[in-house]
Amino acid sequence: MQSSKEYVEQHKNRFLNELIELLKIPSVSADSAFSQDVINTAEVVEKALVNAGCDLVELCETDGYPIVYGEKIIDPSLPTVLVYGHYDVQPPDPVELWDSPPFEPVIKETEEHPEGAIFARGASDDKGQMYMHVKALEFMVKTDQLPCNVKFMIEGEEEVGSVNIATYVANNKEKLKNDVILISDTGMISKEFPSITTGLRGLSYVEVEVTGPYRDLHSGLYGGAVANPINILTKMIASLHDGDNHITIPGFYDKVEELSSEERAEMAKAPFDINAYQNALEIESVYGEKGYTTNERNSIRPTLDVNGIWGGYTGEGAKTVIPSKAYAKISMRLVPHQDWKEITELFVKHFNEIAPKGAKVKVTPHHGGQGYVTPIDTIAYQAASKAYETTFGKTPIPQRSGGSIPIVSLFEEELGSKTILMGFGLDSNAIHSPNEHYGLWYYYKGIETIPYFFKYFTEMMASK
Repeated sequence: MQSSKEYVEQHKNRFLNELIELLKIPSVSADSAFSQDVINTAEVVEKALVNAGCDLVELCETDGYPIVYGEKIIDPSLPTVLVYGHYDVQPPDPVELWDSPPFEPVIKETEEHPEGAIFARGASDDKGQMYMHVKALEFMVKTDQLPCNVKFMIEGEEEVGSVNIATYVANNKEKLKNDVILISDTGMISKEFPSITTGLRGLSYVEVEVTGPYRDLHSGLYGGAVANPINILTKMIASLHDGDNHITIPGFYDKVEELSSEERAEMAKAPFDINAYQNALEIESVYGEKGYTTNERNSIRPTLDVNGIWGGYTGEGAKTVIPSKAYAKISMRLVPHQDWKEITELFVKHFNEIAPKGAKVKVTPHHGGQGYVTPIDTIAYQAASKAYETTFGKTPIPQRSGGSIPIVSLFEEELGSKTILMGFGLDSNAIHSPNEHYGLWYYYKGIETIPYFFKYFTEMMASK
């Protein structure tokens, strides 16, 4: 019987060409100018699921972009795997920093990817990784090796907070019923050290606005006498961290999970080269909360970061004004037990309290989600581990991620399902940044590995 590796080798050129066509569509959910492109992408994913072998595929309308649902039910008595992914992508800005146009995919060999990598927005997050599952299904169906039932739920609003998926999930619990949820929207340590993500951070995302005078003022006539919103905003933001880079919002750390020294020691066993890390980012030193390592700061500790800040005159040349308003977008990555709604309320309260007289503050919460930790003693995790062992030849390392997938905690709350995060990307893939890319070796290795998860999960469920 043909193996997944043989099938991938036989069809790899087609698999790549299909992904290239998918990446050409600018499905930017955050920008309404691309709304038709997002819908077009959903239709392409719909067609791909049909061609891969799903018996039922439909575009499910929401108040935003449609959810692509597909299923292949071979026997209701067998286990069911629900695959989740997203077809929307981040905005490509700043476009001028891309070496090639973000929606004109190109293949380039790099030192890290001698087999080639595909450069395009969405290559790794999440079109490339999502499409691995579509092609894995194709292999299992075409070679008659699908061992259990499979359902797909591919959404188009993940990059804007999955704003409509909660309603869809709540209204379709029976339709989405499953034994485990499988997601590839995370990464792994390296080709030599495969890993499975076992934890995700939560997220609270807000926008702040500071208003001073009702209009822009001449900085010579009014400078020094009237509150400057940009000066005030930057001081307020600076005060959100102390000298040890500890977040100063009262109550922020009240529910933070403190890992034991034993757990931190286990985390430290993962290979990490601080010099390679700094060189890859072209920085002279790392930076962060005192008392924690780099890998702890970006996974098990909460953070607060300014994602964008603007106000006043930013055009060419000079314009001497005190602006009327200043703005910033701020995200807080949260660890398990921190409730994102509580943290948002704490931020709103604190930010208003530290505003000086002469300035008005407005905080607009956008989206968020809870953190998540998946246990490693479940059948699903063991099946995933065995799948990696089969294709990589070594046991994967459990690893917590600094990223957020808000839907994961919602799945457990609404569907009672655990999630397995089988990511095949790398931290160096520049997701959310210019020159995002995805190594072809990892794309093909994902398609090769995923069917083994289905195989081992079905076998282990039958013998439990």
